[in-house]
Amino acid sequence: MLLEHERLDYLIKENLRIIQNDEVFSFSTDALLLGHLTKIKKQDVIMDLCSGNGVIPLLLSHKGNNTIDAIEIQEQLVDMAKRSITYNQLDDRICMYHMDLKEAHKQFKPSQYSVVTCNPPYFKVNQLHQHQKNAHKIARHEIMCTLEDCCMAARHLLKQGGRFMVVHRAERLMDVLSSMRTYQIEPKKLYFVYSKQNKVAQTIVVEGRKGGNQGLDIQPPFYIYNQDGAYTEEMREVYYG
Repeated sequence: MLLEHERLDYLIKENLRIIQNDEVFSFSTDALLLGHLTKIKKQDVIMDLCSGNGVIPLLLSHKGNNTIDAIEIQEQLVDMAKRSITYNQLDDRICMYHMDLKEAHKQFKPSQYSVVTCNPPYFKVNQLHQHQKNAHKIARHEIMCTLEDCCMAARHLLKQGGRFMVVHRAERLMDVLSSMRTYQIEPKKLYFVYSKQNKVAQTIVVEGRKGGNQGLDIQPPFYIYNQDGAYTEEMREVYYG
């Protein structure tokens, strides 16, 4: 089942396995945080954008019996995700689409989903220190899609009142909030993620609502490490449940 350079890692809390390949893509803590902070209701129909190797659909599959679709543009990652889905016997619930999310409005009817998640490329294409490997560049830099492309796709896919969950770098907070509003997705909850106390925020998770009323709730700070370098209790919950 595994190809060259691939390995089978554990998603411990979910008791699932996932195929990873550092030469192409391996998920980060940010993906785990997005999965953890995305609340799922029994009737939710879910779409994951920029799905990579399918980590978010796998994480969310543990939260109920919901139907989950996912879009990823890199064929090798789609193949890895499909094999992970089959390994975990989730083919009846998770469907991966190898496509450009900018084409979502052509392939999917509008207003089908109540939850859309997204871990988009973080860096602009003109940013210094780009990854050298092409697969890494596409995953990390806005080469094949931008934040605005993600918000545009989410607007098309979401039902009125549906939720859009995005994880991004803290330095791009204003880009995330303004892009959401541009596409009629009102930011409703904002989580700041810190490596430890007395550090600047590294990561943000934003929950928006399509057609929502104005009003943004700032959630309590989320710390990954204690001062001694051990995981905080809240981070242990993310990893181990």
